[in-house]
Amino acid sequence: MEAPPSRLRPADVLRVGLAGVRVRRLRAVLAALGIAIGIATMLAVVGISSSSQADLLRRLDELGTNMLTVKAGQTLLGEDSKLPRSSVAMVGRIESVYAVAATGDVAADVYRTDRIPAGHTGGISVRAATLGLLSTVRGELRTGRWFTAATERYPTVVLGDLAAARLGVRQAGGQVWLGGRWFTVLGVLEPVPLAPGIDRAALVGWSAATALLGFDGHPTTVYERSIPEEVEAVRAVLPRTVNPENPEEVTVSRPSDALAARAATAGAFTNLLLGLGAVALLVGGVGVANTMVVSVLERRGEIGLRRALGATRGHIRTQFLTESLLLSGLGGLAGLALGVTVTLGHALANGFAAVLPMWAVAGGLGATVVIGCLAGLYPAVRASRLSPAVALGAA
Repeated sequence: MEAPPSRLRPADVLRVGLAGVRVRRLRAVLAALGIAIGIATMLAVVGISSSSQADLLRRLDELGTNMLTVKAGQTLLGEDSKLPRSSVAMVGRIESVYAVAATGDVAADVYRTDRIPAGHTGGISVRAATLGLLSTVRGELRTGRWFTAATERYPTVVLGDLAAARLGVRQAGGQVWLGGRWFTVLGVLEPVPLAPGIDRAALVGWSAATALLGFDGHPTTVYERSIPEEVEAVRAVLPRTVNPENPEEVTVSRPSDALAARAATAGAFTNLLLGLGAVALLVGGVGVANTMVVSVLERRGEIGLRRALGATRGHIRTQFLTESLLLSGLGGLAGLALGVTVTLGHALANGFAAVLPMWAVAGGLGATVVIGCLAGLYPAVRASRLSPAVALGAA
């Protein structure tokens, strides 16, 4: 009567595989470390990029993609042109436009005190601003107030984010030396993503700029918001509306396109970093394979003894393949934990929600299984082919 073939239950396979990993713990940790670094790199890259893109798209949705800016271009002779004084009123007459505002460059400098020599502007421009500017560009005040119909007639100023930092102004209520006289700081703005030029400007009411600073009343930049579905149609008619006589001297742009381009650029950069993470993962897989090959050479006596006691070649293959999967799996879990931690830390540090796509997590775990199988396949087959007599003799 033949003896029934020996079998290994799944629990036995796991126990035998863990025993092989525990015997050489330092080597196992070093082998799993390569896998952990590769998985952590890939997950962190995807997580940070996805979180940044999600925040950028969220801000883009909040700011809106329906704002267009109109600026004066150049004449046919190459000289700087000017927008007509009636530009704001003309744009406001377009049926689909529901908000319009403007700024105009003023020939004046602004300083923290009247003791600073003329010419040291610190990169701060002075601009006249209409009352609807803040709502049109969807800016926010950090401190103080925006112009009203009363305050815009007097020597008051609202500072952009960078302008306030360069002047050392943190709160409203102080004074700055502007255009040869003192202006009271009415407010300080938060950064304006869709109009970064405002961040470096000292904004003065349109009436005050005309009466006190010699402003000629010609807008430099006109901002308008229209119905989202009509943005392209409005864009087509803006040049002729603003300057009917010379529409070719008018430049129209869409500020939100720059933010959308940043999101696309971040995605392209992510692909490069993912490639580097894949290389690290490959190196980790080579490390696991090397560990398993050395393990087979060192444990020939064990293999021979198990074969002599009735273990089949399939048992030996399963044992070493399980060890390889365990090494890769432990590294993958450690890499997953590290990648998630880095993503959360980056999101918290920058003040936005962490986003880690499930496909990245599933892909990372799947990669560890594939690498574990590939790295352990050759050592497992090699171990199963050892003859019991040869293996015991070599031991």
